[in-house]
Amino acid sequence: MGCLCEASTSCNATSPCHTPPGGGYFCGPFLISFPYWTDAGKPVLKGDDPNVKGAFENCVLDLYCAAKTVRQYMKKFASDCNGDGVVSCVDYVRIHKHGQNGCSAPLTGIFEKQFEECRARLGVI
Repeated sequence: MGCLCEASTSCNATSPCHTPPGGGYFCGPFLISFPYWTDAGKPVLKGDDPNVKGAFENCVLDLYCAAKTVRQYMKKFASDCNGDGVVSCVDYVRIHKHGQNGCSAPLTGIFEKQFEECRARLGVI
C-alpha cells in the first residue's frame, strides 16, 4: 500500500483533486477517480453519506479513507495481471494504475520508477 501511494503522488496526503490533460478527475494521495471509488463501494468518512455531493472528495482526500477505498477495490478486482500464477503487490499496483480490465499492461514512466524504487528500498518482491 505504501509503495502504491509513493508511486501515485510521493504519498502527498495533501494532493488536491485535479483534471490532467488526458482527462478524468483524480484526487488524493492515491489519485483515485470517481468511478474507482464507486467500484470500491463508495466508502465514506464516519458520519458522511455516499450519496451527498462531496462525499467522494471527502473520502479520497483523507489518507485512511483513501487507503480503505484501495483495499476494497483490490479485494473486488484481485487478479494475476502478469501471469506468474500469484496475485502479488505488483498485480495490485497494475490494477490500481490500469484498472481491472487493463492490468495486463506493464507499468511505465515515473509511476513505475517510483514504485520500483520504493519496492527496492523495502525489499518487497
